[in-house]
Amino acid sequence: MNIRKAKTTDLDHLMELFEVAKQYMVASGNPNQWIQGYPSRELVGEQIAQDWCYVCEEEGQIVATFCFIPGPDPTYAHIEGQWLSNTPYYVIHRIASNGKVKGVADYCLRWCRERCRSLRVDTHEDNKPMQHILYKNGFRYCGIIRVANGTERLAFQVDF
Repeated sequence: MNIRKAKTTDLDHLMELFEVAKQYMVASGNPNQWIQGYPSRELVGEQIAQDWCYVCEEEGQIVATFCFIPGPDPTYAHIEGQWLSNTPYYVIHRIASNGKVKGVADYCLRWCRERCRSLRVDTHEDNKPMQHILYKNGFRYCGIIRVANGTERLAFQVDF
């Protein structure tokens, strides 16, 4: 698998991946995480322009996407709980795949770990598949944060 920075020409395909991911979330008991048009085409486009959005390719086809963003993230400034450390960190947002390649999220997390000393992630309480992946990859639950729309997310961190 190859990981590269997303390009603006990838935007349509990324939006399709997010739709597949939303359908998977609903089917797996998580209908409330990505709602009200989230993630918007504008947000994804901005993050591509900032070089924070990446794609995973398998045999020349985009099979997944994620954002890898240097902190600090203002959403993580207040936590009901405690972060593992105050080490400079990166944030991973919106891992989404087409579901055709197994282990994509694990691969993305390993790729990110190779590029920093600390990672933070948040996910919805109902996103049990993502929580399983995070625990399997050494992340520890730290507490609850609130995202821009005011809803709660479970916050995780791993340090190396």
